[in-house]
Amino acid sequence: MAGSGPTPTAPDSGDQEISGQPLYSIGAVARMVNVPTPTLRTWHERYGVVVPTRSEGGHRLYSRDQVEQLRYLADQVAAGLSPSDAHRLLRERIQAPDGQPLASGGNSLLILLAERDPFAAEFSEYFLRTEGYAVSLAMDFDDTLSKASASPDLVIVDLMISAGRGVELCRQLHEQGHGPILAICTLRLGDSALSAGASAFLPKPIEPLQLVSAVRDLLGDSAFLRRERATP
Repeated sequence: MAGSGPTPTAPDSGDQEISGQPLYSIGAVARMVNVPTPTLRTWHERYGVVVPTRSEGGHRLYSRDQVEQLRYLADQVAAGLSPSDAHRLLRERIQAPDGQPLASGGNSLLILLAERDPFAAEFSEYFLRTEGYAVSLAMDFDDTLSKASASPDLVIVDLMISAGRGVELCRQLHEQGHGPILAICTLRLGDSALSAGASAFLPKPIEPLQLVSAVRDLLGDSAFLRRERATP
């Protein structure tokens, strides 16, 4: 567990358990955020905001949330801020009581993932983050409605969440103007979900490419492609 660095989301134990695991080496992170490894080390040692975990062998390891934090810093510096000002802004975002997932450069799209199974949530979150989306996790009915106030660009709903209340969740999200909604379930509840306002339906078990393709279709394209087109 990454107890070393803060995450950009509100302090939800389920989110931290899934998104806060130290996964990536400093070399991998340098390639992911396009920042040299010496610069990442300097940022860590000088500002102490994004602090990697040390493996047993002494390697620096970063979580997915920390990758998003570093991508946010890189975007701010590229936009003209000094590293110290960029870290100050990041610290303020992290410490805000209602802090929301970071959107790198204003171009990363936010997906709200409402999933009852933490292992399935981790699986889906990994592929969505790899595609470049910011992901907010909700593990029950009420948590989903609460986090929907952040106006996500898309909501993915496991129809069996909170003992099978997913169809009602789709209905309330639709009535509140949230959308598109992608419903997911092992049962044949596709028609019910679509009638409740879902935009699409995928059966479990989820195929990663099918999930990513459905999200791309519903949002237009990938978050990475949008960010690349927005770069002059």
